[in-house]
Amino acid sequence: MASPSSERPSDYTCDVATQPPISSSSFGRSVGQTRADGAILEARNLTKRYRLGNRDVEALRGVSLRVRRGEFVALMGPSGSGKSTLLQLLGGLDRPTDGEVVLDGEVISHLSDAQATRLRREKTGFVFQFFNLIPLLDVYENVALPFTIAGVDPRHGEAAARIHGVLELVDLLGRERNRPDQLSAGEQQRVALARALVGRPAILLADEPTGNLDYATGGEILDELWRSCDKLGQTIVLVTHDARAAAHADRVLVVGDGRIRDEIELGRRENRDARPLIDRLSQLGL
Repeated sequence: MASPSSERPSDYTCDVATQPPISSSSFGRSVGQTRADGAILEARNLTKRYRLGNRDVEALRGVSLRVRRGEFVALMGPSGSGKSTLLQLLGGLDRPTDGEVVLDGEVISHLSDAQATRLRREKTGFVFQFFNLIPLLDVYENVALPFTIAGVDPRHGEAAARIHGVLELVDLLGRERNRPDQLSAGEQQRVALARALVGRPAILLADEPTGNLDYATGGEILDELWRSCDKLGQTIVLVTHDARAAAHADRVLVVGDGRIRDEIELGRRENRDARPLIDRLSQLGL
């Protein structure tokens, strides 16, 4: 059963708009440093329990995993499997009942709310099924929002160069002055992706980012995620129930009943055909 929190869309703009701004110096750093073993994100024996009526629901049951810098990992499983709950714990949006989450050397599951918010801003980017754009801001202003909140002028210098670069990556150059209501759903998701990438986060967390998009547009978003990993070295953890989406990853962790049921190595490849993954899932009875 899905956790109660998984039924509500997480709101990136809530973090950006209501908390103290991060230091502008954080935007001068490159993607985060890794541990000696190459892991930039680690989960250690995570459990998560919720009280539902008169009984406890165990959404996660002792999950452990590692993600290497520059790796694209997919968490795949059906609705209610625990994958979105796991992503929220990995991103510091929720706290585990037991266990630890370590991001770039910091145990984020032990931080205060203010410290966790600051770490999310400095080291994570989020892309969700719901775009969470600010309606009154145009494309450029929405993408520039992390800089603006940090007190950095987004029209000049490195900030402007980064914004131009991510808009080029998601093929939105020329649409900078459009507001969200003047964009298609796919274009709005591209804006959300560009905003998540512009701060060069140590890790990008994407929860069903193609869930509100048609087949072709969803494929374009997945290709852009893959390019950000392959060309920019961006670390990505993607939650999905769709084998076509998971096939873009280097590695797929199959989540079921609150546990990691299997691990499928796909490797980095230009051809992201989903058939080999589907065949492997069929062998596992999934």
